[in-house]
Amino acid sequence: MDNISLWLSLCSVSNIGSSIIKRLIIRFKTPEKVINSSVSELMKFKGISCKTAEKIQKSRIISDNIKRELDLIKKHGYKIITLLDKDYPELLREIYDPPPYLYVSGTLAHTDKNIAVVGSRSAGDYGISVAKHLSRDLAYLNFTVVSGMAAGVDTAAHNGAISANKRTIAVLGSGLLKIYPAVNYDLFYKISENGAVVSEFPVNIPPRPYNFPKRNRIISGMSLGTVVVCASEKSGALITARLAQEQNREVFAVPGSVNSLRSRGTHALIKQGAKLVEDVRDILEELNTSCEVPVLAQKNEKKQKKLYDKLSLEERDLLIAMDVYPVHIDEIVKKVDMPVYKLSGLLLKLEIKGLVTQSFGKLFSLSKDIKIG
Repeated sequence: MDNISLWLSLCSVSNIGSSIIKRLIIRFKTPEKVINSSVSELMKFKGISCKTAEKIQKSRIISDNIKRELDLIKKHGYKIITLLDKDYPELLREIYDPPPYLYVSGTLAHTDKNIAVVGSRSAGDYGISVAKHLSRDLAYLNFTVVSGMAAGVDTAAHNGAISANKRTIAVLGSGLLKIYPAVNYDLFYKISENGAVVSEFPVNIPPRPYNFPKRNRIISGMSLGTVVVCASEKSGALITARLAQEQNREVFAVPGSVNSLRSRGTHALIKQGAKLVEDVRDILEELNTSCEVPVLAQKNEKKQKKLYDKLSLEERDLLIAMDVYPVHIDEIVKKVDMPVYKLSGLLLKLEIKGLVTQSFGKLFSLSKDIKIG
């Protein structure tokens, strides 16, 4: 591994961004050679003035702030993976402005088969369930699920991969010591155990709003494609989708209800040419990947069919009348033309069988992990 302190020092120079750093490293091979270059050599690069070139030369002097940063990295067992390291994601290395290095908690390896799953922080039951189960199926097929560890869809995506006992990668919009949201403290460590939590920001940087669009290029950049689950018209997930398009990566979108504001963004993506995703097969088809449907999913479908065959006609009719979106019991009564007391009994039976889910306020919906009938 190259001298990490010089990487940090070089990248701390103002007025040079990730794209310039990439060009400098391609030309000079190492940060040491960049720093030791002449002012005239450095000024040949577009975007580097005489003043900036002099600052680059002065970055050979390692500041106390960088020394403290390195001490924190060592203390917490983190790593820094640079553009020149073999474990740096190859797909990410290809983009126009890859981060010169990544802070890593966990292990960043085998990243050639990544799929990003992102979406709204307020996705609702439908979006959460779709993200979790889609990510689980991707994980069973040995795809590494990449997301941002935000509330809602991101958290569900990570948990889906973890439920399959597979790797997942979280990309933060903050430093590794500033877990956001704080409720995901335990999730941070679960991901690190068998995957990686990464960030391009110093370990104590808080989750500032302008960090998140920047981190989104990493999520899409290290992935073969980005799946957007449940996104409003102004969702940050759409930024990730746009970046994926600019990086010449695949964009997928999960449709939702036409009456839901949470689906406006995903439906807009589909209109613009994103691949509509109902299940993992749609992703495999677009990537021209030949894989069998996850074994667990096949077993689950057989189990569901067997269970469905044992249902009474009234139970089957009730399931047909219901939806994955929560509906109040009064609305269900109108659909099935059944007394409330009888309907309540049937809903309870179906809930016990795992076919129906009850939410707060007498709202009922089909359990999202079932495909019956």
